Amino acid sequence: MMSHCKKAHRSLLTWRFLAVIIGFVVLMSLLSWRIMVLQILDTERGHVFLQHQGEARSNRNEIIPAYRGVMTDRHGEPLAVSTPVTSLWADPAQLAIQDNQWPLLAAALELPEASLRAKLQVNANRRFVYLRRHRAPQEAQQVVELAIPGIFAQREYKRFYPAAEVTAHVVGFTNIDDHGQEGLELAFDQWLRGESGNQPVLKDLYGNSIRAMGWRQPAQPGEDLALSIDLRLQYLAYRELKAALLRSGAKAGSLVMLDSHTGEVLAMVNQPAFNPNNRRVMDAASLRNRAITDVFEPGSTVKPLTLVAALESEQYQPDTMVDTHPGTLRVGKKVLWDPVNYGVMDVAHVLSKSSQIGISKIALSLDEQSVWEVFKRFGFGHSTQSGFPGESSGTLLYRSHWEPIERVTLAFGYGLSVTPLQLAQAYSVLANGGVLYPLTLLRRNEPIAGERIISEVVADQIVTMLQKATERGGTAVRAQIGSYSVAGKTGTVHKVNQTGYADDRYMSVFAGMAPASDPRIVSVVVFDE
Repeated sequence: MMSHCKKAHRSLLTWRFLAVIIGFVVLMSLLSWRIMVLQILDTERGHVFLQHQGEARSNRNEIIPAYRGVMTDRHGEPLAVSTPVTSLWADPAQLAIQDNQWPLLAAALELPEASLRAKLQVNANRRFVYLRRHRAPQEAQQVVELAIPGIFAQREYKRFYPAAEVTAHVVGFTNIDDHGQEGLELAFDQWLRGESGNQPVLKDLYGNSIRAMGWRQPAQPGEDLALSIDLRLQYLAYRELKAALLRSGAKAGSLVMLDSHTGEVLAMVNQPAFNPNNRRVMDAASLRNRAITDVFEPGSTVKPLTLVAALESEQYQPDTMVDTHPGTLRVGKKVLWDPVNYGVMDVAHVLSKSSQIGISKIALSLDEQSVWEVFKRFGFGHSTQSGFPGESSGTLLYRSHWEPIERVTLAFGYGLSVTPLQLAQAYSVLANGGVLYPLTLLRRNEPIAGERIISEVVADQIVTMLQKATERGGTAVRAQIGSYSVAGKTGTVHKVNQTGYADDRYMSVFAGMAPASDPRIVSVVVFDE
């Protein structure tokens, strides 16, 4: 019985051994047959198969970043340029087996070792993680030369702004991926961005590029953009606005300068400002281009437009007399007053003295829609179509019937809101002899047709009256300069708080043009508190 069991066991082992041998022979035969098919019997398909397998392991497509278009001022001075940089990234799975190299890598990257270790551990299941972005090429090359498996470099571009904070609010900035985020960088992002290319490359076991395999699609650089800004005037405007803000202790300020003959914005600055080359210290409040996005009640700076309605009615001429005695005027429940009793004076002096009583009496004598209609023609209540992101339209409410107090407050600049750019556009109409030109932040190479919205006679009469406002006895004498005659108007507006108009918080405004004899430059300056 025992002998029979031993024989059966030996027989089972023999069959198992034979089965393994047969299986091994079959597998080897199949493998040999497959090799013969691929390399001898079907060379074309075999070659393709092996080529595909090899390419899948060693051939890669590298993205070639596109050069973003240069932004310049009207004379070709660079305002935004792209410089080549190198970003370093890692394959955490591949780098994990080189943890003894992490201290050396952290030192080369100028990172705390604990920070690097935490980043790699958090991203342990990923095959791609940035270590440092936008490094100088020579700095990145020092890291690459450490030859640590799992560390790679890719070429990118970083935006640089030569004028820094001087042009920051107009030009804006891009994010770390070179996409426009603010200002004209955002508005013209598609124009500036270009189209990335790709290039087949042969890589080694560690992912390093060995050689290029020819171009598949070259990168298409972005288009350049020439702005209407004159960098010389922009620097001057920025310097003077900042100095005035420091002297006055104001909360914020804006300045807009236009070429009235073309509608081009020559300068646009704001305070507080920011440096787009240093993103670490930026705050949201400093990013706004207040000259385009912020609105305010324009106050007395719209009195010239009220007088446009008066002159167009043919009830008034610059020398028409207006009785402002006794220096106060009750309109409904509201009592208006002038600083002093100006008595009887002509329309020109109503403007140069900025008489509330005079302008109120004139407004009440006109058709109740006439002042609103002039404001609408001058662009209030709708966007200037500058194309700037976030541009405000301001407000100009329409009423089928105006109460007397609404008519007079509208006439001297309350009950509506405008941006500094809108106010500058309105004054450019006066400077142009009554013609409204579309505004632009881009350089105009060809003349553009404007729209006549008031007569040249009326526009010239208003400019003459505005010139008197800057002369002795007027309210804007500090606007005078030695070389040119100036025409302009000041405005001081109470700010709104939770209970109404604040008694001790103001917006201060000046809008003017030079030279008064043939106006070309129009400027608006606004100070907050």
